[in-house]
Amino acid sequence: MTFPNYVPMFIDGEFVEGEAQTSLPLTNPANQQVLSEIKFATNDEMERAIASAKLAFPAWSNTPLPERARLMLRYQHLLKQHQKEIAEIICEELGKNFEDAMGDVWRGIEVVEHACNVCSMMMGETVENVAAGIDTYSIKQPLGVCAGITPFNFPAMIPLWMFPLANACGNTFVLKPSEQDPMTAVRLIELYREAGAPKGIVQLVNGGEACVNHLLTHKDIRAVSFVGSVKVGQHVYKTATDSFKRVQCMTGAKNHSVIMPDANKEHAVNSIIGAAFGAAGQRCMASSVTVFVGQSKEWIDDVISAAKQVKPNYWKNENAAYGPQISPAAKQRIISLIEIGKKEGADCVLDGSNIDVTGYSEGNFVGPTIFNNVTSDMHIYQQEIFGPVLCVVNVSTLSEAIELINNDFRANGTAIFTNSGSAARQFQHQINVGQVGINVPIPVPLPFFSFTGWRGSFHGDLHAYGKQAVQFYTETKTITSRWMEDQQALQANMSIALK
Repeated sequence: MTFPNYVPMFIDGEFVEGEAQTSLPLTNPANQQVLSEIKFATNDEMERAIASAKLAFPAWSNTPLPERARLMLRYQHLLKQHQKEIAEIICEELGKNFEDAMGDVWRGIEVVEHACNVCSMMMGETVENVAAGIDTYSIKQPLGVCAGITPFNFPAMIPLWMFPLANACGNTFVLKPSEQDPMTAVRLIELYREAGAPKGIVQLVNGGEACVNHLLTHKDIRAVSFVGSVKVGQHVYKTATDSFKRVQCMTGAKNHSVIMPDANKEHAVNSIIGAAFGAAGQRCMASSVTVFVGQSKEWIDDVISAAKQVKPNYWKNENAAYGPQISPAAKQRIISLIEIGKKEGADCVLDGSNIDVTGYSEGNFVGPTIFNNVTSDMHIYQQEIFGPVLCVVNVSTLSEAIELINNDFRANGTAIFTNSGSAARQFQHQINVGQVGINVPIPVPLPFFSFTGWRGSFHGDLHAYGKQAVQFYTETKTITSRWMEDQQALQANMSIALK
């Protein structure tokens, strides 16, 4: 696979190298090979991108809805044709294994398929005769220029959560992907142009904090979508709302899986392994805490045995369970937290700090790590480790497990494993978390629902994809009309009542 010398940006319908005089290396996290160089957008390039999106908005917002839907149909077809190619880009610049990268692309394709239904999702409401001869109806109209700021861990799926649906609703869009793996987004935009996306409806800019703040404060940006860490998400939400923008921020998590003694043991153990260690733990929906209830704690040895069979490696090794962490800094942070966990008294029953991946000694690999007897005041519990580290907590009752989870300020996802309908109903009813799995370890909903993290895991009012995203990317206009019959005369109405 050949990468360009410089990661391009897409501004005003053209791919450009960038005018910045300095660049940063884009490296393969498995071996530190330099794949390309990335230049951050200059202030002038940011202004050009936003201006192009603003200029394109009037014509695009007036484009008939069926035509917008047909663009999405053509786009999803191309994404399916090139799914393997996109997945390989993800493998090289992020390090995911091939199966996980294919899933990353596919979950994005599902959202584009959902955007094909935009005609029905944009329908308003009508009531006839709200008063004598008066009808009221509502219509949905696009906002204008929207922006998306996406993280490194799902470089295909999360951009595809944003710009296709925003465009389908009639908006134009400025995408700022993670500077750690931007080439996936470049390929997504190349295929979008091939599908027939008109000039200006989407822009792609590269950058860091300055680029983000430019989008958050620019007067012509109407709405901002963000996925990333809690700290950055709080900054994004506060800065953008202070600039009177509509904002949705999906942030960090500490997701818990609750194991009941009556659960299917094999299914529960396999689910824990996949949800905790898959994608090297670099998922906001990773299940990084397992809460064993009562006698189910006897299964911890089975989890340890299964985890010992999980081997990270370079993606071209067909036995690679997962790949490296995104950067040396990310790896070092994880190892530091593992050491803190040991010092604070948690039982490190499996330590992957010093794993050796043959042939990839320079890679950012961390092996599966398990801590038993973790308490909620420990750093490894309080921090989102974002690596292949599983914290095990033991409690006596389901009520204790629910209380533990509800006391955490994050509330992205959770799951329970049980064969009891009563326990499952108690859990789903009493748990204060936005996405709940019942015998499903990573309960990310399909796109005709919405991604509904709660509390500290989300800032805003309307969530990503699904019906809520259509609400986010549109305004509702309500029209009240009366058509007079010939020669009909009415007396002056001195009140606000409709008559």
